[in-house]
Amino acid sequence: MDTALLVEQFSVWRGRSEIVRSVDLTIPGGTLVALVGSNGAGKTTFIEGVLGILTTKAGRFELFGEDVRGRKPWDLVNDGLVVVPQERRLFPMMTVEENLDIVGSKGDKGRGARFTRDELYDLFPRLQERSSNFAGTLSGGERSMLAIARGLALQPRLLILDEPSLGLAPVVIDSIMATIREISQTGLSILLVEQNVHQALAMASWAHVLDAGAVIASDTSDHLRDSPLLESGYLGVVPAADEKGTV
Repeated sequence: MDTALLVEQFSVWRGRSEIVRSVDLTIPGGTLVALVGSNGAGKTTFIEGVLGILTTKAGRFELFGEDVRGRKPWDLVNDGLVVVPQERRLFPMMTVEENLDIVGSKGDKGRGARFTRDELYDLFPRLQERSSNFAGTLSGGERSMLAIARGLALQPRLLILDEPSLGLAPVVIDSIMATIREISQTGLSILLVEQNVHQALAMASWAHVLDAGAVIASDTSDHLRDSPLLESGYLGVVPAADEKGTV
């Protein structure tokens, strides 16, 4: 099986500060892998390093078997790496349909369309209902759905999801996670980056635990679920929204 992403001794800096230190991480092609850890563990910094936004150093950094050290972010996107950021970063004064259209025309990249517009609406029926609404008027759950759909419209080979459950009510999280599981069943390689550890471990075949910028555990999700880390409460932080969560 091809490897979607492989990093060894991967370190990332913000300015002069080394935030992520010597991480080894592999995503086999066609799998969903989780990267979990508490707030401030360095998860988003790791993503921005992989995308080429921050300064990095790596023994190996390969995307689908190709050495991509030093590549620019737009080159990596053209190669099929798509990140859905936790801030969603939608165009609020454009409609749902326009948010999808603005990337849809650029999404083939010569690889063939994996996700058509109809397929995106099948995955997220709520978006079809709201297709003529401005993105800025959507609920939190709808914005998360649109951000994921827009990422899929780029026809990724590797999709990185940064905290898709952030700030959402539990019932909405369950719905979005079920859809991500459905997406993974198409054979798309996915890195799910989450504080919501229980949800992430239920989704992934393999998981890495990040703490203070370093990977402190890598194992199957089943083994991590039964590990002392989880039993001790280290991974017990589940920031799913309570009554203040958004739908």
